[in-house]
Amino acid sequence: MAAEEQQAGQLPLSGLRVIEMGHTVMGPSCGMVLGDLGANVIKLEPPEGDRTRHNVGFGAGMFPVFNRNKRSIAVDVKSAAGKTVLLRLMSQADVLIEALRAT
Repeated sequence: MAAEEQQAGQLPLSGLRVIEMGHTVMGPSCGMVLGDLGANVIKLEPPEGDRTRHNVGFGAGMFPVFNRNKRSIAVDVKSAAGKTVLLRLMSQADVLIEALRAT
């Protein structure tokens, strides 16, 4: 989109929907940059929450720093209901960020 076409105050990635499934640094940092640029980032967390939510000491600030400008939902993607939620979210998304190990 050309600068002159862009509405005043609108960020470059406004209107882009991103689903993020990642933890620690790599996945969340990618989603963070897209969110900083205006994308609507929805972070999927396991039912117990992202592991970095529970960091203490030096790592205590990791979750809020790498997950700013995002909305979050806890989903058990191993359950049938969780898979349904994931597929519905993905059907409405432009981008999927995945940074999880193979199981």
